[in-house]
Amino acid sequence: MRITEDETAQAGKRMATLREAGHAVSARYDRRRARVVVGLNTGVELTFPAHLAEGLADASPDSLAVIEISPAGLGLHWPKLDADIYVPGLLRGVFGSKKWMAHQLGSEGGKVRTAAKNAASSANGQKGGQPRKLADAPDPIEAENVTSSGQ
Repeated sequence: MRITEDETAQAGKRMATLREAGHAVSARYDRRRARVVVGLNTGVELTFPAHLAEGLADASPDSLAVIEISPAGLGLHWPKLDADIYVPGLLRGVFGSKKWMAHQLGSEGGKVRTAAKNAASSANGQKGGQPRKLADAPDPIEAENVTSSGQ
């Protein structure tokens, strides 16, 4: 598949648009605060806890300290971790892949404790726990075949 000059020009325009919104000109790990600090061309400094980003959560400070910025300034790379973060995604509050973000949001949702959730859990426990799944119950069609064949 060949890339046409028109496609190359369109890609260049998309990159320019992304860069206008903000691209990284500096990046470092602040050990004292345990945060990644990204300086943007706009003068904005974006700071976030490393544990919030995919691939950085369990990393050592030494591994977090080595950060490379992509030539366009749209990506951050941690070579010791083989982890990458997309700068435009950071600006939108996205700290990882869709799958990873969904997992993070889901696990946080499961931790939420409300009065209604506590009451439901307590009532469920008094009933003997969660009901058996249908897969655990005998198959009614199979049971009918056994009785009708005389076995």
